[in-house]
Amino acid sequence: MIDIRKLKELVKLMVANDLSEMDLRDTDEQVTIRRQGDTVVTVPAPVAIAAPVAAPVATPVASTALVDEGVEIASPMVGTFYVSQDPESPPFVSVGDSIGEDSTVCVIEAMKIFNEINAQCKGTVTKVLVSNGDPVEFGQALFLVKPH
Repeated sequence: MIDIRKLKELVKLMVANDLSEMDLRDTDEQVTIRRQGDTVVTVPAPVAIAAPVAAPVATPVASTALVDEGVEIASPMVGTFYVSQDPESPPFVSVGDSIGEDSTVCVIEAMKIFNEINAQCKGTVTKVLVSNGDPVEFGQALFLVKPH
């Protein structure tokens, strides 16, 4: 943003030299001043906008969608799909397991953070649609569940 003292000096310079318009450009700012009678109009140059600040991270919630084979549990984020907390642990769920709304069904790693994904529905797991270690997209179906 231009300093007000500089702006006043530019206006004085315009009046002293009877200029009707002045256009000044610098590497990071631009000022155009026009006189109409005794009126002076300034148009500031576009200001560089800082990059947006990331929004607070919300707890991921898996979405569910009804399909012909049952209910889909979809990924709430982009990341890497894991069936268990670590390679030595058993899978959170397998085909045939009965799950509740708060049952952890998998973990999705996003930006080195492991996010536990809950089922959000009650039923029996009929199909695991993603392999351990596979990348997943937002909204991608992870499991099929037959509702209770």
